[in-house]
Amino acid sequence: MKIKLTALLVIVFFSNPVFSTEYIYRDLMANSLPSAKCESPAKAKLTAQKAYKIKRYSKKFCQTQGYGWHVKEVKNNGTVACNECTEKTDLQQCFLQDMEKKCKRIKPGTVGMLPGKG
Repeated sequence: MKIKLTALLVIVFFSNPVFSTEYIYRDLMANSLPSAKCESPAKAKLTAQKAYKIKRYSKKFCQTQGYGWHVKEVKNNGTVACNECTEKTDLQQCFLQDMEKKCKRIKPGTVGMLPGKG
């Protein structure tokens, strides 16, 4: 009797469907903003490629899609592009052009969206 009951419990336990959280993905391409101050060309390029700026703009790109969007992965940091400053022609402001990011969001109605249903 115990064996039948145990076997029944095992079957019931493993026959329930397992729900997982599903995500929606979007690939985005955008440019970062140029630095606030004018610097020498070499220093301006280094400033534009700082890890802090890449992480910050990646997060901003995904958040512009709406509530709940997050960075999944950084596909491409893009290329450095520079503009000459209007006051001094020997100084530049640089930015990253064509940064590619993959953003994700939990698909509405899947597990993880409903409180107490996960």
